[in-house]
Amino acid sequence: MDARGLDCPLPLLKTRQALRRLAPGALLEVAATDAGSARDIPNYLGQSPHELVRRDEDEREFRFLIRRGEEESD
Repeated sequence: MDARGLDCPLPLLKTRQALRRLAPGALLEVAATDAGSARDIPNYLGQSPHELVRRDEDEREFRFLIRRGEEESD
């Protein structure tokens, strides 16, 4: 999912929406440029059933690979 160019909190909100549309066990790759994403997305995943499989970043972009968990917790 391309969240590049979106400001906080949109990358997190779009990630949550995308995860809801996936089947459990499916993978979602997220690319974001907002610095808040580096904190917000991992924090959300730590409180959810989803798994952060991989996190990469460079000076311009943050990338997350997420495995959807069994249930969405709100």
